[in-house]
Amino acid sequence: MLGGLTAERISMATPVPVLRLPKGPDPNSRGFDPRSPRFIALCPTSISTSTASETDAAQLQKEQRARSVLRESFLRCLISMTNKKVQFHMYEKVKVEATFGASDIDVLNFQVSDLQTPIGVQKEALIRCQDVISYSFDV
Repeated sequence: MLGGLTAERISMATPVPVLRLPKGPDPNSRGFDPRSPRFIALCPTSISTSTASETDAAQLQKEQRARSVLRESFLRCLISMTNKKVQFHMYEKVKVEATFGASDIDVLNFQVSDLQTPIGVQKEALIRCQDVISYSFDV
């Protein structure tokens, strides 16, 4: 009971698409070089980085801020999934459920426990992110 009101648990199961960002320009993935071929191929900006006008610089900064907010939201989502039952929606209409453990640094794999598949239960497993269409969990 909090301030005379009873706390209610709200259950939401919203599929979350997996967002992949390119690796950064250095081995520690600190920042992105917008001129790198990987960045251009995977995350093209709506503004050309070769143009140096003030309007484009402001627009580029706005876009980078939006990307930063999306990345932070995704990482917070991963943190909030830890030790929770997560439903993974995969290709070929396969749905599996597991207790989420962690993600590797490049978000290429999810480590899960008690993976319940259509053919049985696996105590520990890695799920490749490229096989996942979306995932959902109760908040």
